[in-house]
Amino acid sequence: KDYNMKISTKGRYVLRMLIDLAEHQGDGYIPLKEIAQRQNISKKYLEQIVPMLNKSDILRTNRGFQGGYRPASVIPVLDVLRVTEGSLAPVACLDSGVVECDRSEHCATLSLWQGLYKVINEYLDSVTLQDLIDNDKETAADDYVI
Repeated sequence: KDYNMKISTKGRYVLRMLIDLAEHQGDGYIPLKEIAQRQNISKKYLEQIVPMLNKSDILRTNRGFQGGYRPASVIPVLDVLRVTEGSLAPVACLDSGVVECDRSEHCATLSLWQGLYKVINEYLDSVTLQDLIDNDKETAADDYVI
């Protein structure tokens, strides 16, 4: 596995999809086709993502005539990215949560990677989808022309 700290396309698209759903949750269940159009993401790609979100309880689905999707309440970004990315560990030795490296007792950089991992997890756990929506609205409100 490559540890280059980049969030995958899947992770970015899932966040966009869930934010779109959260912004339109007053409309009831939303067809995937509408999200795909608004976000300019292939409907087929979103269809591949939905099952993993359903398994994690991040997304609720409703089939049939009034079918569509609805996000679970307020979701930390960390929970979403754990579904799409698996581990967010910056280095392989932290991937399982338990350091099993033979050099760990004498590794001068281990505390650096552990600290970075802690900061990443705490930050992403502190930001919810609603925070991202509110921040975007705030930024848009400040963007006016005289």
